[in-house]
Amino acid sequence: MLSLITWAPLVGALLVLLIPKENVKAIQGVGFLAAGVSLLASLLLILSFDRSTAGFQFVEQWSWIPSFNVSYHLGVDGLSFPLVLLTTFMSFIALIGSMGIKERVKEYFFWFLILETGMLGVFVALDLILFYVFWEITLVPMYFLIGVWGGPKKEFAAIKFFLYTLSGSVFMLLAILAMYFNNPARTFDMIEMMKAGAAWSPRFQEIVFLGLYFGLAIKIPAFPFHTWLPLAHVEAPTPISVILAAVLLKMGVYGLLRLCYQMLPAGFAWFLPALVVIAVINIVYGALCAMAQTDMKKMVAYSSVNHMGYCLLGIAGMTAAGFSGAVLQMINHGIITGALFLLVGVIYDRAHTRDLSAFGGLAARVPVYFGLMALTCFASLGLPGLSGFVGEFLCFLGAFPLWKWQTTISVLGIIATAAFFLRMIQKVFLGAFNEKWEGHMPDMTPRELLSVAPLAVLTVLFGVYPKWPLDLMNATVVALLRK
Repeated sequence: MLSLITWAPLVGALLVLLIPKENVKAIQGVGFLAAGVSLLASLLLILSFDRSTAGFQFVEQWSWIPSFNVSYHLGVDGLSFPLVLLTTFMSFIALIGSMGIKERVKEYFFWFLILETGMLGVFVALDLILFYVFWEITLVPMYFLIGVWGGPKKEFAAIKFFLYTLSGSVFMLLAILAMYFNNPARTFDMIEMMKAGAAWSPRFQEIVFLGLYFGLAIKIPAFPFHTWLPLAHVEAPTPISVILAAVLLKMGVYGLLRLCYQMLPAGFAWFLPALVVIAVINIVYGALCAMAQTDMKKMVAYSSVNHMGYCLLGIAGMTAAGFSGAVLQMINHGIITGALFLLVGVIYDRAHTRDLSAFGGLAARVPVYFGLMALTCFASLGLPGLSGFVGEFLCFLGAFPLWKWQTTISVLGIIATAAFFLRMIQKVFLGAFNEKWEGHMPDMTPRELLSVAPLAVLTVLFGVYPKWPLDLMNATVVALLRK
């Protein structure tokens, strides 16, 4: 089943290559079918997923490169399975948003489906070489999706993204090789690495941790490696901004827990005081940068820096509440920020500007759009009753016993987040209507509603009843902390 989930989009991408570029409907149909198979298979796994088991489930393993002990090894647990569900779901939602792509549709769908396979592979791989291959696979499609279908500065944004991520990946590869040569079993198997990690010297773990962290921190993005993100978000087409925020950033936080914490416990403990400082900077600095923006998309991009800081804070707490909060925050951030980027795309398609000061009084003219935007903004700023609150609360709850004053400072990030979202609502939706948009600002179309409405439903559902996603991860999180 994991192979089906992972490789269905790749099969779809290869089929897209066989379709003439003029046959746009067939290309879109194959794209939806491939992403739909992956989504349906991941949803079916929920029925068989044992929530009381901490270990890996649905494991598949075959020898791949025997001479180096490299295997095709897949499996999911309570840490990775929620992220697999998030990836398949958000990819399908982003494909609905991609129906607005009119240029070079064949190439776009090909690269999009390759990207989905890469992202899924990162979360299901249990061999370090396989993990690294999937990690690198995501780089090339993202480069083309931003560089070809992006905005005015798309080439610069794509090159900056590529160089940042590639430079981090080089250090990650060196760290992986160091672990391999220091493992008596000479294997890249991640489960074996987790067992061997405790025997490595603290100095070795610290050096290897830094190598891994450099590659992961760029993806998160953790301060000061965050500068590629706002530019990439602003220049990327709307569906790719959705994927970038909803899934790609989560690969970094997932790697921090799966590789650094589970394989290098002494290195992780050594870096913990620095990690909590970086988390606080991400939260406060990200929120203040977002407050300074006049471009709606750049504002949402900086809010991602802020929200990833909550995940880091939860991890730094080293408690079950903090770890659960970090994983739940990843899921909630993916859903909420994905919806925010789709909604910003809606207004940009009509006005061809994202400048906050260009609007005003839209609430009465586009009530459905206003309702969804207000709901999503309130969820992102952490309003109780919506999903954003639960993850942030658990991160604070988990971090406070160990990092009291750092957690207290981080609460200021919530105030700043509320300030910039309320400012956006006030400038865009309240006050006098800008007559410039008379006749040019229809409410949301059925396709736009179809992409945003499921996200809005989950935002409310996980806010009112967070038990379901938390149950998926609870057994694994508790077991992680017992190690």
